[in-house]
Amino acid sequence: MKVYDKINLTMLCDFYELTMANGYFTEGYKDRITYFDVFYRQCPDGGGFAIAAGLEQIIDYIQELRFEPDDIEYLRERNIFSEEFLDYLKDFKFTGDIWAVPEGTPIFPREPIITVRAPAIEAQLIETFLLLSINHQSLIATKANRVVRAAEGRTVLEFGSRRAQGADAAILGARAAYIGGCHGTACTISDQLFGVKAGGTMAHAWVQMHDSEYEAFKTYAELYPQNCILLVDTYNTLKSGVPNAIRVFNEVLKPRGITKCGIRLDSGDMTYLSRKARKMLDDAGWTECKISVSNSLDEYIIQDILRQGAQIDLFGVGERLITAKSEPVFGGVYKLVAVEKEDGTVIPKIKISENVGKITTPHYKKLYRFFGRDTGKAIADYLCVYDEIVDDSGDMEIFDPDATWKRKNVYNFEAKELQVPIFKNGELVYNCPSLEEIRTYCMEQVDKLWDEVKRFDNPHTYYVDLSQKLWDVKYGLLKDNNIK
Repeated sequence: MKVYDKINLTMLCDFYELTMANGYFTEGYKDRITYFDVFYRQCPDGGGFAIAAGLEQIIDYIQELRFEPDDIEYLRERNIFSEEFLDYLKDFKFTGDIWAVPEGTPIFPREPIITVRAPAIEAQLIETFLLLSINHQSLIATKANRVVRAAEGRTVLEFGSRRAQGADAAILGARAAYIGGCHGTACTISDQLFGVKAGGTMAHAWVQMHDSEYEAFKTYAELYPQNCILLVDTYNTLKSGVPNAIRVFNEVLKPRGITKCGIRLDSGDMTYLSRKARKMLDDAGWTECKISVSNSLDEYIIQDILRQGAQIDLFGVGERLITAKSEPVFGGVYKLVAVEKEDGTVIPKIKISENVGKITTPHYKKLYRFFGRDTGKAIADYLCVYDEIVDDSGDMEIFDPDATWKRKNVYNFEAKELQVPIFKNGELVYNCPSLEEIRTYCMEQVDKLWDEVKRFDNPHTYYVDLSQKLWDVKYGLLKDNNIK
């Protein structure tokens, strides 16, 4: 059986979501309006922030939500679902509301990335897909952004398809990496589907296939004179690879007036080899020849070799980016934060834990980001109850929800609401930007963060503060002895 010929992503859910849905139906909660937040608790790699990604795939998923006859028959064969519930699934579709932070936005722990307002069954059934989409792509976009920042303006390409955990991880990982700042990918289908520019050079096998390294280089240069990037480390980088590359550039490219070319290193001491290669190329007159490198790179290696004086123009980053190898789990969660009574009253709900980090912030909320009018930089994020209005015309006191004695006044600031409407009554109301627009927006928003927040190690803590009203609601629920 070809799995992808039969797959219905509606069934890509944890089985308990179906048993819960059946329970809600049976107990009369089918139409009970609920509010759920998607958020994460800790930044990957000890960083100061993450990058939101994966919303476009969620939109596609919501629009295609349905149960096919084969799906319902499969559920019937489990002998645990009521026939009335199975009949309900025949006409199932999403009818609720969704708000989300746009893709490419820097996001911080414990603030809602996505908020869902929907009947209980609908809200419960979409949990898994929302989480897997946000968790995967936000993780890769965040890692890519770290790598790109380490490269300090040099080109970074995503090279990880063959090491990704499956086809979807490779395809959507390339998309997320582009949002995070990568300039392109080695993954052809991501170019075909999303317009993430695909490219590549040559294989070691190409060099080995020919009778000599020189012959391999010359043949390649004649085939691709406008994109001649030669892999120089198959045998001996400095004794044969770079000299043969220079010889071929002189014989094939120079007569055609082509000065755009490159070499690639895939092994060895990148700092030493790139510096030596740069001098050899410059001495031969090939000052415009670019040097690219690959081989198990990440943001820390890139940062170190550049500090050591490496002469590198382009980085191809593979397995450590596409798998976020240093911390491969984003940790996003999906939690109930409120329910709505028939009269429209919103009742906040909280999850309490002995692990303080797992205590949720209740209620249907609004999320603001405060920007200094004088600097344009982000000051703090601000969570308040949905019916509060933020006045940014004067001073305002905010405080750390985990340490109420930490208070500060913010002034001369502009408040921007971060979440935007995506679905209203089940209908899409959001115009998805192009991937290029998302990437540009991401770069602009990251630039609005202070450098101290962007440090790789021990970044400054960026506060996500609660309004007084929301703080009172949260700590009132914590003190309420009637919580069962």
